[in-house]
Amino acid sequence: MNYILFDGSYRNQLLPFTFTRPVADIRIGILSIREKWEMWLGSTTSTITEDYLADKWPMVEMEENVMINAAFLPTTALVEQVRELVANQAIFYEEEVVAFYVKEDQEVNFDEFEQIELAGEPLFIAHTWDIFSKNGEAIKADFDFITEDKTSQSIPESNHIVNPGDIFIEEGASVEFCSLNASAGPIYIGKDAQVMEGSLIRGPFAIGEAAVVKMGAKIYGPTTIGPGCKAGGEINNSVLMQNSNKGHDGFLGNSVLGEWCNIGADSNNSNLKNNYAEVRLWDYETERFAPTGLQFCGLMMGDHSKCGINTMFNTGTVVGVSANIFGAGFPRNFIPSFSWGGSAGTTTYKTQKAFEVAEIVMKRRNVEFTEEDQAILEHVFEETKKWRRD
Repeated sequence: MNYILFDGSYRNQLLPFTFTRPVADIRIGILSIREKWEMWLGSTTSTITEDYLADKWPMVEMEENVMINAAFLPTTALVEQVRELVANQAIFYEEEVVAFYVKEDQEVNFDEFEQIELAGEPLFIAHTWDIFSKNGEAIKADFDFITEDKTSQSIPESNHIVNPGDIFIEEGASVEFCSLNASAGPIYIGKDAQVMEGSLIRGPFAIGEAAVVKMGAKIYGPTTIGPGCKAGGEINNSVLMQNSNKGHDGFLGNSVLGEWCNIGADSNNSNLKNNYAEVRLWDYETERFAPTGLQFCGLMMGDHSKCGINTMFNTGTVVGVSANIFGAGFPRNFIPSFSWGGSAGTTTYKTQKAFEVAEIVMKRRNVEFTEEDQAILEHVFEETKKWRRD
């Protein structure tokens, strides 16, 4: 069977992260959503996404296809339903289509489909804050799936360990003189990852391949440090998707960083308002701040964005793609993509300069800044210019 992951109706509610990737390539838990589905199905997947992303993530259609809403994470019940789909059947959760079976070039009219109710409780992301608020559940599900019938590397005796049965260390990882407390959730340490001495970690926690936790870090779960990331200071209930750095002292809480982000030394974000009120977050669809239903919500930072040392982010701040923030005081709670500046105001971060930085940053991880990457960022630059102030 050919499986295709599509963005679905939640895509715009997951901006700024979906400016530069399909929904399927968001990381939550240990793995990206695409990686989860491919492991569960034992099959590769392709993608239906925005036209400007399709060159990098093309769709591969065959004679028979199962389309899966990428906002929904695989569970035992959902995967079983997906595998059992036949022609003209669709799985729904409330009004949202979760998966359906379609022939090549078939016109899709769900009124003509047999509509099946989703079995069990779904795990899905409908908003940016779901990425951190549902991260604990996602870590646990990924941990159980990845470690089943596998044996962890031995935990070095220099570490202080609580509940070692829920700690898994992949080959090549280094963990010495640390405190690993898995009493509240599992701890997963990926291949060739390094957790430096003096780090204090409480699960649920996941660190991806070749990522680094710096000396003396204090990390509260549920937190994910994605592949190639560097993490230090104090981090609480946050997700760093991949190849991003928050490597120095300072606090990051109830937050999500995309890819190729950098947080300057001693930078902090607030995750709780002084009056303990519900946090409101910028909504790209309504172009206004909207309630989240959360008391704790920090920073949402899109790909390639960076901040200088001692930057202070207010509760519920959204930073777009390829923004460069610096200076004293609190910047606005919404910083548009390709903004340059801080609390005193911003100007447009010119694409030529932004691309030069992206190329240098990615080269440090032995990743090429391709023409496809540049075209995506050029599209984002044009799409988001209405929110910038020159």
